[in-house]
Order: sequence, then C-alpha cells, then structure tokens
Amino acid sequence: MKRILSLVVVAALALMFAGVERQLAAAKTATAPRQTFAARVDRGRALVNFGGCHDCHTPLKMGANGPEPDMSRALSGHPAQLVMPPAPKLGGPWVWAGAGTNTAFAGPWGVSYTRNLTPDQVTGLGIWSEEMFIKTMRTGRHMGVSRPILPPMPWQNLNSLPDEDLKSIYAYLRTIKPIHNEVPDAIIAPPPPAPAASKK
Repeated sequence: MKRILSLVVVAALALMFAGVERQLAAAKTATAPRQTFAARVDRGRALVNFGGCHDCHTPLKMGANGPEPDMSRALSGHPAQLVMPPAPKLGGPWVWAGAGTNTAFAGPWGVSYTRNLTPDQVTGLGIWSEEMFIKTMRTGRHMGVSRPILPPMPWQNLNSLPDEDLKSIYAYLRTIKPIHNEVPDAIIAPPPPAPAASKK
C-alpha cells in the first residue's frame, strides 16, 4: 500500500512539475517577442542616429551656438508652414542649394523636401507597412512603387543594409511621437533637352 501511495505521490509531483515547466515555457514565449521588439527598436534608434537621419528630417532652428535640430519636431520633415520661394538660379560650381532648416533642397533634379518620418496616419509613415518601407529603400521609389526618391536622400546607402536593419529602423520609427506635418510635394525638373543632331 505504501509503495502504491509513493508511486501516486511521485506521479502527482511529476505532473505538477510538468505543468509548471509548461507555464514557464509559455511565459517565456509570451515575453520573447517583446524583448525582441525592444531590442529591434533600440537597434533602429542607433541606426537612425548613426545614419544622420535627423540631419535632414529634423528641421534646424537657431540656437545659442548656431543651428541645432529642433527636437520638438523630430523627424517630421520640412515644416509645412515654411513656404519656400522659387529656387535660386544655379550655375558654375554652385550646383545645388539648401534651406536654412536643412529640409528643402534645389538642384538639377528640381526641388525636394524631406519627408515626415513620424507615424502620423495622414502626413507621416503611419499607413506604411514594413514591406513598403523596405521596398522603398531597395528600389529608391516613394512608397516602393511611385516617383524616384530625390537627392540628397541617400537611399542607396540604406539599400546596402540587411533586411534586419531596415526592419529595425522601421520599428523605431513606429515608436516615435506622431507629428502632423504635411510636407509639400517635390518639384521634379523636366528632363534636359536632347542634344541637337549634328549636321553632316
């Protein structure tokens, strides 16, 4: 009788420990994606900072020591209320010009404005999927399928990153403060005229 009772107790303990192990494994699985996501966001933040995204996508303001990023508008692109005058005529060694905010640029390509990278649903990347973001960086086309991305955006450099890094940048951009800021559309310069055929 004692042997049977011992076997029952051992079996009950084994079942109890198996249940605890299953609960621990389930809890670990449930928290793993959060840890992975947090690590991915941290990696994305580091890449955004190292890659200089704030240099153009965060408007400059005049500070005590000169121009500095206006972090209250972090990564929100060219300020909508800053309406730029027509681009200056360029020539000689001056082949491009930039606004004091470092968010608008003119050159042979036309006029480009840095985009709103915040997760605002209307004016930012709020409706962009991860796949769309990666495709944009791979193809150099707005939303992955539209017009070419214009200078000085270094999408070719981002194109060299592995998918995991691009996913990290996307994940980080989804976590920053959404800022409603409707950036003007780019002005694409007409193609240069074809050279005249030489007369023979």
